[in-house]
Amino acid sequence: MKLAEGEKITSQIERRSFCKKPPVIQFSPPFAWEEDRRAHLRADLDAFYAFAYGLTRNELRYILDSADEKGPDYPSETIRVLKEKEIRQRGEYRTRLLVFTAGTGWGGWRVHGDGDVT
Repeated sequence: MKLAEGEKITSQIERRSFCKKPPVIQFSPPFAWEEDRRAHLRADLDAFYAFAYGLTRNELRYILDSADEKGPDYPSETIRVLKEKEIRQRGEYRTRLLVFTAGTGWGGWRVHGDGDVT
């Protein structure tokens, strides 16, 4: 490529560029925070990753609530703070129910009317 007399290399680059102006970035207003929708989306992701990692129903039950899988005297808990918060606010451990309900969409687990999972 030969430059004309007095021409700078930058003008050649600009001429051949697909985008002569920088792109205009448009900002959207913030999305509305919907706690219920967010909980369902999180549960869908949790169930998806459980399947992707090949977890059995019992392994996922252990992760979500070790006392549910190993018995109330089991000395370790995995997500105790979340469980206690949801029971205090909603009267049930909602995350566990939502994750297993999301898993039924893939034929993985069955959730009974009383919230029991098989």
